[in-house]
Amino acid sequence: QLPHVCHQFHLALQSGSDTVLARMHRRYTSGEFLEACALLRGAFEDCALTTDVMTGFPGETEEEFAQTKQTCIRAGFARMHVFPYSEREGTKAAKMENSVPRALREARAREMIALGRELEARALAARVGREEQVLVEETDEEGRGVGYSGGYMRVRVPGAQPGEIVRVRITETDHGELRGELAGA
Repeated sequence: QLPHVCHQFHLALQSGSDTVLARMHRRYTSGEFLEACALLRGAFEDCALTTDVMTGFPGETEEEFAQTKQTCIRAGFARMHVFPYSEREGTKAAKMENSVPRALREARAREMIALGRELEARALAARVGREEQVLVEETDEEGRGVGYSGGYMRVRVPGAQPGEIVRVRITETDHGELRGELAGA
């Protein structure tokens, strides 16, 4: 019922552990977050969900980190922005005990980034064989149109020019992007 709304939604998870979310003073649980994801997918069947995830918030245990990974997998994100916690002077979190060592925060961030790449690859692969509407923004060195689908996935397609909105049949994935051909061509 909302044809002019792009089907990409960014929901900042921060952590998939309810105990970490409580320490962050977030007003939602991982279950409520996953319910929101399900509601969006129910309303926009082909939507792409993206998020922000922080690793190493004060007191984060291995179990809480594992809960965050599981929540991300269950959410099925198309893309994740991951960053390690860093102290900010004057914040309540900077005064919390049980600081996670910086090296561990960064190691967890690398692990979460790897998971994000895996989830992104799955999301891209799920588009192969489908038709997507693409706003072409530029041409590449080979003259292919390059733009973004309504789910904010980068697409390359021969025969399309900047400024056009074209229907593209997705034929493959390549290095974090989609490739396709003009639908009906």
